[in-house]
Amino acid sequence: MSELFVRTLREDPADAEVDSHKLLVRAGYVRRVSPGIYTWLPLGLKVLRKVERIVREEMDAAGAQEVLLPALLPREPYEATNRWEEYGANLFRLRDRRDNDYLLAPTHEEMFTLAVKDMYSSYKDLPVTLYQIQTKYRDEARPRAGIIRTREFLMKDAYSFDIDDAGLNRSYEVMRSAYQKIFTRLGLPFVICSATSGAMGGSRSEEFLFPCAIGEDTFVSSPGGYAANTEAVTTPELPEIDFSSTPQPVVHATPAATTIEALVAVANDIVKRADRPWEAADTLKNVVLAATHPDGTREVFVVGVPGDREVDLKRVEANMAPAEVEVATPEDLKAHPELVPGYIGPDVMGPNSPARKVNDDGSLTGSVRYLLDPHVVRGSAWITGANAVEKHVFYSVYGRDFEADGFIEAVEVRAGDLAPDGSGELSIERGIEIGHIFQLSRKYAQALDLKVLDQNGKTEIVTMGSYGIGVSRVLASLVELYHDERGMMWPSTLAPAQVQVIATGKGDELFGVAADIAQNLADQGHEVLYDDRQKVSAGVKFADYELIGVPYAVVIGRGFKDGKAEIRDRRSGEAIEVDLADVYDQLAAVMQS
Repeated sequence: MSELFVRTLREDPADAEVDSHKLLVRAGYVRRVSPGIYTWLPLGLKVLRKVERIVREEMDAAGAQEVLLPALLPREPYEATNRWEEYGANLFRLRDRRDNDYLLAPTHEEMFTLAVKDMYSSYKDLPVTLYQIQTKYRDEARPRAGIIRTREFLMKDAYSFDIDDAGLNRSYEVMRSAYQKIFTRLGLPFVICSATSGAMGGSRSEEFLFPCAIGEDTFVSSPGGYAANTEAVTTPELPEIDFSSTPQPVVHATPAATTIEALVAVANDIVKRADRPWEAADTLKNVVLAATHPDGTREVFVVGVPGDREVDLKRVEANMAPAEVEVATPEDLKAHPELVPGYIGPDVMGPNSPARKVNDDGSLTGSVRYLLDPHVVRGSAWITGANAVEKHVFYSVYGRDFEADGFIEAVEVRAGDLAPDGSGELSIERGIEIGHIFQLSRKYAQALDLKVLDQNGKTEIVTMGSYGIGVSRVLASLVELYHDERGMMWPSTLAPAQVQVIATGKGDELFGVAADIAQNLADQGHEVLYDDRQKVSAGVKFADYELIGVPYAVVIGRGFKDGKAEIRDRRSGEAIEVDLADVYDQLAAVMQS
């Protein structure tokens, strides 16, 4: 400890939001350089390398081969796949002295594709799966939670290459199984959730989530085994409603009804229902959003949702990838005076709008696009805006009185909603994404012309899979799992050392015995951290031991004159006094218990 490049802190860093951030900084594992950028110090790097080792061992066992591609990449391959623009502001772009465009890689699909294209030309070369553990760069708008969401991070990404879809399915299942083994060996609980592919493209997509209250991802599960990121949840198909007995639409004055709650109150005063009072679920709320597409164009559109539900922008954005979606601004609304804030109705939007025009190329102009959440079923009747201040229309029926341009999963998923596969009601949890696997299919191979000759000499486009693990994020997740109020509590397989020898007291003899024990334990194959600091109090040494999180400690201190030592178990909190002569056997017994 007197030589180790470390400085522990007694107080939490001012910018720390979560436990892993606080502890990794306080224990001297990492130091912040700037928002979202961290230096890995010796203790942190030791643990990071152990996580990497487990990942490598399981990837190698699954038949994948390790490579290392550059992080500084030319623009051209990313233009070929449209991702130079699609990545938008998240991409770090730069130019060299010759004015050539480059990027810092956020991911490496293009480079892996070109590497295989350069080397392979026949179906006999396939299948092949390649992987790397490499630094990635994304210009996060809001880095947070220490090393969980950063601008520079360590990732394991792997890519499979197959001649056909059957081969892709096999490769995908092999990687899926390898991921299960990796996270099991790491001791990190996980849930495999269906997910959206987003800007990555492709078909099948699954996330590995570590259930954790501070996680940014929200996922659902059902008693029957369904699990999905909320962005990927689909609404079970609802039956159409017979509207033959529904009254014709009628407009009523609704003074001061600018909120759903106020509208329901006014509605119950104006129109008395015979069966029950009006509820928020009887209202159709039309929310104006804006999508910024990769080419910079901005599209204002409206989403219709039941009034008892809120729009989930993440779900909308996931279904409009790679566009970025936000609530429309006052400037957006100025460009569409037909949209009356607080009283927007379907009549001025969608395919039946008087302003709608179909252009020669099939595109639509003249009115904003109108999308409905699937909870709005054909034949359902609503109270909705009448496109005039303080007026709403009652009994407006979808399919009779208005139409839409399509559907989009838009509302927040709630506990108690039904799973789309019929496996029961959904519960909601939060989690940290630690892995993500995709079936990319032929998107990147086609864009970059990766073809091989098949058995008949015919040229075939290769099909691909993509498999990522956030290595540095996994380490933070482990800290979130393995800690208490005093510090970290590493499993032996991941700890920066298995045993910490702590000398507390004075005298050359005491420190000499402690040094001998530390050396003997190292000779037996243990990784040892020896706290040999002579002018540091026992309290500080014990606090550092608990903060750093080494699983076991051998304390040479107050019992030394009586020939005694103490063995501590960091995770159980238990401590036993043993004879100095029995230290090695007793420690072995504790470590095996």
